[in-house]
Amino acid sequence: MISVNKYGYRVFEEMLDHAEELNINVSELSNGATVVDAGINTAGGYGAGMYLSKICLAGLADLRFVPYQLDEHTVAGIEVATDQPIIACMASQYAGWRIAVGKYFAMGSGPARALSLNPKDLYEEIGYKDSSDKAVIVLETGQSPTEEVADKIAGDCGVDPGELYIAAAPTSSIAGSVQISARIVETGIHKMHDLGFDITSIKHGFGIIPISPIVGDDTRCMGSTNDCIIYGGRTYYTIDCLDIDELTEYVKKVPSETSRDYGKPFYDTFKAAGFDFFKVDGAMFAPAEIIVNELNSKKTIASGTINPHVLIQSFGIIEV
Repeated sequence: MISVNKYGYRVFEEMLDHAEELNINVSELSNGATVVDAGINTAGGYGAGMYLSKICLAGLADLRFVPYQLDEHTVAGIEVATDQPIIACMASQYAGWRIAVGKYFAMGSGPARALSLNPKDLYEEIGYKDSSDKAVIVLETGQSPTEEVADKIAGDCGVDPGELYIAAAPTSSIAGSVQISARIVETGIHKMHDLGFDITSIKHGFGIIPISPIVGDDTRCMGSTNDCIIYGGRTYYTIDCLDIDELTEYVKKVPSETSRDYGKPFYDTFKAAGFDFFKVDGAMFAPAEIIVNELNSKKTIASGTINPHVLIQSFGIIEV
């Protein structure tokens, strides 16, 4: 079986080879863990964000930067394509690990999750298990990880801290913004999973999405990066599902426009909810558009639409 950590480590090594031009800083903690700062105390940038995205996807997807049109405005975008959507997106990329050590907090994603089994029931459902003496993880955080944090992660993964490889960037950084947008294919799969669909029938995935500019602090950027998915994320999946009518019903429910909170920038919704995620309608966390090609019936089903007007508002674009 494909080892997401072995594949992810190859990408991590390649990133280290280009550290200078990527504007990243590489250091080693006292316990031997390797840490890449891709935007906390360094400039980082699009290149660093591309590597973070590739690591999250364990090198199992093709990614490229593309222009994205918002009415008459052209902004940066990213395109993601994978022939291993469940392993790349759900076994690796999905940010399913809340890492808290004392006052330190980060959202962990990438290959190391498959060793820590965060969350365990998901890995049982998709039938995936990794075996590796190396663990590779991407942290979404504004704090540099400490030895204690690295020890916690390594312990949960069952590896020596010297075989732990961490890349970190805050949401309010270019690299952080890129890697969040690169989650577009995963977000659609995750929504289908939440709806109860058998995601193992998803055979190929493709997505295109804008990349948010830096609009403020981490909370503000959390809003605008979510808006990229909610109002600008376009997904396409190839699925092997014998019941086309049942699939059609699922596809209808996927887009973010089905949420009661749809229609305004996510930051505004989040603020109105007292910055409590549990008070925000979970249906919001979905791509704007989904198109599905079903292999048996040879039919293609589409649902949802992009909303450039909310994105322009979210990005704070000023016309002069």
